[in-house]
Amino acid sequence: MREINVKEVTDAVASMCIEVNHVLSEDMRCALDNAYIKEESELGKQILDQLKENLVIAKEEMIPICQDTGMAVIFMEIGQDVHFVGGNLEDAINEGVRKGYVEGYLRKSVVDDPIIRNNTKDNTPAVIHYSVVSGDKVKITISPKGFGSENMSRVFMLKPADGIEGVKNAILTAVKDAGPNACPPMVIGVGIGGTFEKCALMAKHALTRKAGTHSDIPYVKELEEEMLDKINALGIGPAGLGGSISAMAVNIETYPTHIAGLPVGINICCHVNRHIERSI
Repeated sequence: MREINVKEVTDAVASMCIEVNHVLSEDMRCALDNAYIKEESELGKQILDQLKENLVIAKEEMIPICQDTGMAVIFMEIGQDVHFVGGNLEDAINEGVRKGYVEGYLRKSVVDDPIIRNNTKDNTPAVIHYSVVSGDKVKITISPKGFGSENMSRVFMLKPADGIEGVKNAILTAVKDAGPNACPPMVIGVGIGGTFEKCALMAKHALTRKAGTHSDIPYVKELEEEMLDKINALGIGPAGLGGSISAMAVNIETYPTHIAGLPVGINICCHVNRHIERSI
């Protein structure tokens, strides 16, 4: 059994929240570079060039990549041989978010109640997902989610008879409806299977996968590639002003489901698609 003081988690989460909001991950930077090369519209190229310039300024001057520094979504993969000491783990995670957003001067975007809506003034609480895995390590993945794109996300409860064509239509419908509101070029996370909440969670988690990588399942890989082509053929383009690059990646996760259902979750993210991971 390995003991980990929860202060290590707090410190890691705080620094990760600051870094992920100022420095775009390498996979997304490369995705933007590739989008610029492939974009056929002159206006689209100009917009992508401005986005690339924004990344340089953000990193050099420690200015957030986007003014919407998001609601902190955190995936915790905890080794079953880990024992936390020094306090409550969830409190420690939220303390890390608080420190990161307050000390990093990041925008506080969380309200304490969905109807009363008083700002918590420190961007807590985070949305935390836990999983227990083998080993004695803890992997922390943080993905701050802005709500311009989050608001465009969908869940479709399809019939099994709808099949893969129904899945394709659901993805395209969600992207068409999102249009310019999701700050394209987008990254599309998709979850297929499970239950109502499981497909949405898979879609969220899919966004943390490195852009440019694919599923190990052959038909899923083919579906990712096909949907990226079809989305880019929609002509939404950078900033929704037209062009050949509307999305930079489609990441799909699947899970077993019930004989009577075919749930599909589509979680759309904007062009920055912030994600960072560390292991303790």
